[in-house]
Amino acid sequence: MYINFLATPDKIYKPMIAFFGMKSFIRGIIEGQADAESHMYFIRFGKGRYRKRFLIKLMKGKNIKVKTSFEFANELFALAKELGLSNFSGKVLTKEKVNGLNGKKKAGLFAYDAENSTLNEFGRIYYALVDGESPGIRLKMKKALPKPGKGEEKIDDSFCTIEAGLEHWNSVKEAFLWDVPECKKAVVEHELLINEIIMPENEKDPARIRELAKRKGKLIRKINADGNETAKEYDLEV
Repeated sequence: MYINFLATPDKIYKPMIAFFGMKSFIRGIIEGQADAESHMYFIRFGKGRYRKRFLIKLMKGKNIKVKTSFEFANELFALAKELGLSNFSGKVLTKEKVNGLNGKKKAGLFAYDAENSTLNEFGRIYYALVDGESPGIRLKMKKALPKPGKGEEKIDDSFCTIEAGLEHWNSVKEAFLWDVPECKKAVVEHELLINEIIMPENEKDPARIRELAKRKGKLIRKINADGNETAKEYDLEV
């Protein structure tokens, strides 16, 4: 059974949560659980092949360090909360103005500053680009989304970082690295092959068509664990 975070009081765009822990949107897609929140990460893709996307890097020694590209910002925020962090500082982006708060509007989004906040006051969050720290857990993110259209060679694979003690390994693994063998270092990347755009029915607004259209094709998950490379292909419709 899954709980969709859109039904919770803080109403952030978040990954699904199973009773055993969090699942990233990538795992949800691979396991046939794609939903509206998963879809938001694919709106910018048209037909074609896209290499080196949705990046995850693991370094595991005396503690755990995971670095990712920007798409996992909300999920690392959700994971940090699951691991016990409660106060965050940084930038919060929303699609709608938040009553009672001062924010700046740019490119169709409202940007707000957060300081030692649970973020509950922001309503429905589009992206939480925040930092937080407590004993044994540290979250750090860059504070501006990358500009659209950047090629694979310019993708920032260290946009988000979470560090945690080894006691949190199962939670981290289940969310992002469930299929990665035991290792000290790992790099996970995804290749998209989108060969069909499924248009929504009875919709005339071009912006809404772009937002609602589904992408269909293949997703290839590539794993390098301590130098050992594997790849697996999955059907994609999201």
